[in-house]
Amino acid sequence: MKRLHRYTAVLAFAVVACSAFAHEMLPCRLDLEELPDNRYELTWRTPYSLSYAELIGVQIPDDWEVVEEMTQWTFSDAVVVRGIVQPQQDSIDGSVIRFPGLQDAMSQVVVHVARLDGSAFTAFVSPVTAEVTIRGVRPWTESAWQYTTLGFHHILLGVDHLLFVLGLMLIVDSRWMLLKTITAFTVAHSITLAIATLGYASAPMPPLNAAIALSILFLGPEVVRRWRGETSFTIRHPWVVAFAFGLLHGFGFASGLTTAGMPVAEIPLALLTFNVGVELGQLAFVALLLLLVRSFETLEIRWPRWVELSPGYLVGCLGAFWVIQRTALLLGGN
Repeated sequence: MKRLHRYTAVLAFAVVACSAFAHEMLPCRLDLEELPDNRYELTWRTPYSLSYAELIGVQIPDDWEVVEEMTQWTFSDAVVVRGIVQPQQDSIDGSVIRFPGLQDAMSQVVVHVARLDGSAFTAFVSPVTAEVTIRGVRPWTESAWQYTTLGFHHILLGVDHLLFVLGLMLIVDSRWMLLKTITAFTVAHSITLAIATLGYASAPMPPLNAAIALSILFLGPEVVRRWRGETSFTIRHPWVVAFAFGLLHGFGFASGLTTAGMPVAEIPLALLTFNVGVELGQLAFVALLLLLVRSFETLEIRWPRWVELSPGYLVGCLGAFWVIQRTALLLGGN
């Protein structure tokens, strides 16, 4: 892997160019909690830092009456709208809720319906469909597929996680060490993903995002040392560093799953399949980089020196930028 830095600039720029202000790509969320007399409390939450409040709306069915005016609250991390609606029919099964503007947003919408009889319905709405049909209990295979898809999208939209993986790839010198390093990162974030999802521990998002950015910044100087032929503990044992920071990144992955608010009965299935989706996305990213390297080597493409160096400096510079940006957000800056 010692020549990886020569061939990844184009992909790195494509991944990061439009993501200078990247945060955790948290989904929007719509909750419907059944109340007596066939009424439902509607809660619509959009991540404030992503300005989704101005992009995505909720269009309820025409036969749903708003019996309590919608009220909006603005928090540090989200805009929340609440109100009471009453469908004309006895059951909301079959009702279609649309999300105008979702087609233009890089996110999903989690829809969660909690009924008085204890049953629940959870669905994930993508920008492709931008609508959901409320139904009763769904088969476990459908749930598994949706949680897998959620995990896959979560890591591919989490540019900071991918940039950390890129940084790891830039400091390893063999396929065997790459396998050990990626495996260590996978095992570590799987541990904290499970711990956070099961409720044994949690990490607040603002400091967590700043710490994840710090892990990326940490790799920047290590990449430069590797290019200069120097060594360090990280260069000699990148799998150890990958495991240590992987524990941190696992809490970031957990945010995408815990936000989904899955029913208690679905937690084991959701945890397993969401993690599978994350791993598939991570492996797809690594495979794409390796194929890119192999293709450029086969074609014997020669890049200018600044292009060869750009991926490593990109890791360090964006890591530094995100540390400053997220620390400012943490401390209440703009």
